[in-house]
Amino acid sequence: MVVCQNRIQNARDTAPDRKWLCVELPVTEYRKAWHLQSNLVAAKKQKTIHKNIVLILEHPPVFTLGRRGGLNNLLVSESFLKKALIPVIQVERGGNITFHGPGQLIMYPIIDLQVTQLGVVNYVENLEEVMIRTAADWGITAVRNPINRGVWVGNNKLGSIGIAIRRGICFHGMALNVNTSLEPFQWINPCGLQDTGITSMEHELSRKVSMKRVRERVKHHLKAIFGVSLMMTRLEKLKIDDL
Repeated sequence: MVVCQNRIQNARDTAPDRKWLCVELPVTEYRKAWHLQSNLVAAKKQKTIHKNIVLILEHPPVFTLGRRGGLNNLLVSESFLKKALIPVIQVERGGNITFHGPGQLIMYPIIDLQVTQLGVVNYVENLEEVMIRTAADWGITAVRNPINRGVWVGNNKLGSIGIAIRRGICFHGMALNVNTSLEPFQWINPCGLQDTGITSMEHELSRKVSMKRVRERVKHHLKAIFGVSLMMTRLEKLKIDDL
């Protein structure tokens, strides 16, 4: 724990880019958000956007398969999912199969790790710390597991991490279960793990949790852990292909 805190402190002390852009979006179809991320990665690489950017949003129901994810961890038929109108999408992020849906807070930082002076492991631990501290704000004790990335409450996963790096730019990010339906997670081996449960903040507390408040606390902890300020902006101001 001390080592991790030192890593977080080092990231805060050395990161040269202390002003990040932040765009809050409504519930956004996964492919559109994926396309947006790709455009932002290209814009950063081409230096038409210099700042790191954070997208905060939710998705309609969707299953995504990471680089290690295959349909072998899908426990229901594809015809079942078609009737449920839930697509299955293969993407380039790390990890295995997972579910996204309304009530799950998604944060996609699009950042240059070299400029930010963060290693991949340090960066992932920082994202986990954002979720751990956010859960703690509601009295939920969540912990990390270096073997299975993300944050956990006992044997139940509360939040997931999945990133990709393209030409030095990191994208994709984290998903925190706030008040999302847990039923679709029963249709998969989450993250390719068997005998693993999935939980949410609402499930742990047995009461409603405000997504608006969680968004605010996530931004608060993001700023503290990465040692940055967030400049709120809109997509149209970024001058790229938007949604």
